[in-house]
Amino acid sequence: MVRPRWQVLKQSPERICWHRWNQVLALCATANLIWIIFDVTYIPLRNFWINRTIDIVLLNKANISLKIIPNITPFYDPIKGIQDHSETKSTLENFTKLDQVLLSKNRNPYELNKLIKKQRELTRELFESYYYIGLRNVNALDKLQSKFKSKTTISSYKEAASYILSKEYLDTVVWNEERKFWNEEIIPLIKTNYSRTTDRHGNPINQAWRIDIPFQILFILDILIKTVRFKRRFPAISWRDALLRRWIDLPLILPFWRLTRIMPITERLYNSNLIQIEPIRAVISQGIVALLAIEIFEVFTLRIVDSLQNLIRSSHIPQRIRSLCSHQRVNKNNKNEINKFIGLWLPLLLNKIGPNMRPQLIALFDHALQRSLERSTMPNPIRNLAIFEKAESVISYQLASGMVDALLDLSKSAGDQLGQKDLLLEQLSLNAIDRFWEELACTLDKDDVLKESQQLLLTFLEELKRLSFNQLKNQGTLDDLITELDGLNFSSTKPQPNKQV
Repeated sequence: MVRPRWQVLKQSPERICWHRWNQVLALCATANLIWIIFDVTYIPLRNFWINRTIDIVLLNKANISLKIIPNITPFYDPIKGIQDHSETKSTLENFTKLDQVLLSKNRNPYELNKLIKKQRELTRELFESYYYIGLRNVNALDKLQSKFKSKTTISSYKEAASYILSKEYLDTVVWNEERKFWNEEIIPLIKTNYSRTTDRHGNPINQAWRIDIPFQILFILDILIKTVRFKRRFPAISWRDALLRRWIDLPLILPFWRLTRIMPITERLYNSNLIQIEPIRAVISQGIVALLAIEIFEVFTLRIVDSLQNLIRSSHIPQRIRSLCSHQRVNKNNKNEINKFIGLWLPLLLNKIGPNMRPQLIALFDHALQRSLERSTMPNPIRNLAIFEKAESVISYQLASGMVDALLDLSKSAGDQLGQKDLLLEQLSLNAIDRFWEELACTLDKDDVLKESQQLLLTFLEELKRLSFNQLKNQGTLDDLITELDGLNFSSTKPQPNKQV
């Protein structure tokens, strides 16, 4: 019994279970891809993760604070082998102590002078540090130097930093306002400095593979399960071919080129019905197919024209014409195709097609005869008589009918004779055709008509080739072609669906 269209086919529990499994794996793969993007961009974006601010140069506001995002650098720095720079750590710790003393009401002058002096020395060492002026922190160093110089009128950043970290200067400013300059402009730049440990080969330590291994084990397990299922479904296939069916999942288990996992992950999300990429695929394939179609058409046209030119340029044209003779073709194929073709079509044209066109032929001849009678030297008074016009029409129709009937009778009788088995007629026709090919070949051998004809045809084809490619180039760009296709596919006139009763 056929299932009605309105009844949805119920899936089996096993099929639903596998579908859920594919969805879970697709979501895990998506999480893995998000982590990979984060891991790859962590080092370039570490300044953002440690300060959680975005500099906006075009706006009045210097930066946008995103402190709602937690600071993940203490947890992820060890994975990338990042350690706090010793001088940077000492500078930040000493500044914290100095900030507490300056904020307190009961200041110890001895302790304050000691902290100011130490902060000044640590800042100078920070400027001269080999690690700090590394390539990754050269921009931060330039910004730090310009911050100190812009705070004062001193041109040297070292002297400007020494002046700002002097007791005379700190006694003249309100620390609650001054510490805002340090906390918002100086300290974030100092925090960006770091050192990275290396292995015995000098490569930076990266422990990200420890996070990636559980995902890879899960992907390998899924690939093996799908391979076993495919092998059970098609027992004749080999294990190697069954495993190669999942070739697209290869980037999922490779420890390098991890960003290429976007392809198998997209495929898994699409097959799990979690995303819809058909419109995107259709647009991309449309552009690729349109481009390939233009290229293939150009190559195809060029090959055809070149083949025709090579055929015309050949010096063996008379020999090829002689090969059309019946005795040579019979020797090769043991049959005469030309004679059979003529014997098949001539009786058909003369016996059936010609007689069926009798009304059209009579009308054609009648019109031609009337035009001939109108051009005859006849006085206008006589020509304008109704009886003369009627007689002229009758005469032309009778003459046309007689001529057409005579021609049709002749063609019919000729067709009947050709349709009959007449060996003599076949032989005479064959001799006439062979003589025609032989005379044509001899004429081309002796005369210069062949060379001139070849030159004219080659010039014509070369011009045709150039005009064709210029026309293809002037047709418009690939975007114009795609726009035209969209206009045909998404026309406002849509076919109406058939209504079923």
